Amino acid sequence: MGTRAADSAFGGSFIRKKVRQFIGQKFLAGMGPEEVQPDASLLENGILDSTGVLEFIDFLEQTFNIKIADEELVPDNLDTINKIVAFVERKNALSAL
Repeated sequence: MGTRAADSAFGGSFIRKKVRQFIGQKFLAGMGPEEVQPDASLLENGILDSTGVLEFIDFLEQTFNIKIADEELVPDNLDTINKIVAFVERKNALSAL
């Protein structure tokens, strides 16, 4: 695990790559992670379900050294790859303050 300063330096392309890799390894049987469009709903398309969301949250917290509060577990933060990247970037920016 990195330091807070190093974690806050995670760029959007790095976050996107790690998120796509995780989704591909854990949730996409027979489909590559690059096939998931950045604005496609992970929930509506059946890529993540309620159990998958919990595993995914753990991945985000561990990988990017962030803490996700219950009230942050909303589609506006976690429903698409683009929303996830923006959310992690915001969390990292706040932790750098």
